[in-house]
Amino acid sequence: MNSVAGGGSFLSFPSLVFAGVAPISANATNNAAMWVGTIGSARGYREEVAAHRGLLFPVIAVSVAGSLIGACLLLVTPQAVFERLIPWLLLFATIVFALSPRLTRGAPRSPRHAPWQIAVQFCVAIYGGYFGAGMGILMLAVLAFSGLPSFNAQNAIKNVLAVAINGVALIPFVVARIVDWRFALPMAVIALAGGYLGARFFRRVPQPFARGVVVVIGIVMTIVFFARTFV
Repeated sequence: MNSVAGGGSFLSFPSLVFAGVAPISANATNNAAMWVGTIGSARGYREEVAAHRGLLFPVIAVSVAGSLIGACLLLVTPQAVFERLIPWLLLFATIVFALSPRLTRGAPRSPRHAPWQIAVQFCVAIYGGYFGAGMGILMLAVLAFSGLPSFNAQNAIKNVLAVAINGVALIPFVVARIVDWRFALPMAVIALAGGYLGARFFRRVPQPFARGVVVVIGIVMTIVFFARTFV
């Protein structure tokens, strides 16, 4: 799921909570495991990453800054209010992503990031450092406007940004000693394998089908979190 849309945390984070890990510790533990998984995903899209590496510097820079801010906020604020925003963020991102082929008909032919995209990526990185579930769909929605030639290219850039966001957020979590390594280490091994194999598989899948999978995942995650938050 993380290889395609970044939705893996909607399974792994609740699983940690159900296993008895405290919510904030579960979030940090999940971040540690998913960081390793995103490395596998980025490696799986290595051809697309190499082709568009020139686009990475500005969005990685704002992603690092935003992630650090989000992670520090998690350590000093309760997450109840922010969690109530998650269903709405997912709903917005899923709608934008589903409509992006029509909305981006005027997108630049040569790949580039508009200033507003860099600003939005900074906000997404803050969210990613704070909680992170659904972060991939938000990034894909923004990258749909970058003029990248394929969905695989968008996914490749998204996975590299996820590596930066999760990796930077992990630093304050480790310093604060809130990562439960009993769970993080075995989860990381499995996430690495799943991230790489998922990326290699979806590079060979027709793009309309892959986009459809992303939309379905987004709809399901939105419904689940609306129910979890408001029912």
